[in-house]
Amino acid sequence: MDDATLSRAEDLLEYDFVDREILNRALTHSSIAQSRHESNERLEFLGDSVLGLVVCEHLHRQYPGLLEGDMTKVKSAVVSRRVCAEEARRLGLDTLLVLGKGMAAAREIPSSVAAAVWESIIGALYVDGGLEVAADFIIAALESRIELAVHSGHHHNFKSVLQQIAQRMFAAMPMYAVLDEKGPDHAKCFEVGVTIGNRTFQPRWGPNKKRAEQDAALAALEELDVATVGEDGDVEVDY
Repeated sequence: MDDATLSRAEDLLEYDFVDREILNRALTHSSIAQSRHESNERLEFLGDSVLGLVVCEHLHRQYPGLLEGDMTKVKSAVVSRRVCAEEARRLGLDTLLVLGKGMAAAREIPSSVAAAVWESIIGALYVDGGLEVAADFIIAALESRIELAVHSGHHHNFKSVLQQIAQRMFAAMPMYAVLDEKGPDHAKCFEVGVTIGNRTFQPRWGPNKKRAEQDAALAALEELDVATVGEDGDVEVDY
């Protein structure tokens, strides 16, 4: 790979490599490498692990209220192959990848290949600059996606959030009860209320018990000044 291409890659990454051979290997696909050891596959393998570690550490540090199940869902959403491919294409790394003749002739490289080059770059940053360099690159790219995934998850996990709040504020678990129901069997609605210790919160109706419980949990979070519902229906949770 020529120096101009390596310089272009460093400009895109905003990082100058101490050992440019590492960068060169990160941008070399197995379809053109003389051996698989000279391709980016080993760096991709390493980068995938570094990516997962950095995202998990960020979630653990920045969102102490998230349970492990919620963190798993967020991680899965933001380290998917689709996201990795999108980030590679956003930076233009896919255009710098050195490919064999067959793949180079294609109008667009497969998403799996684009995702792999992003992970291999992460691996290269880790090897050349250490964890801090790799982490800065990952969080700069994914922080907004992580935040969106966390808060989008709250729309479906108010019970989980309330459980954490209840344990912290009351040292008790929320208890849900069906207070009323109406409608025919095929279209029944349910009213569910939630209590925490001796405190009872406003009940909510829902088209099924699960939805009613989620809405009742949200109502409790609002009463506890933990959640705010905007005019557009967007929910902000601050805990």
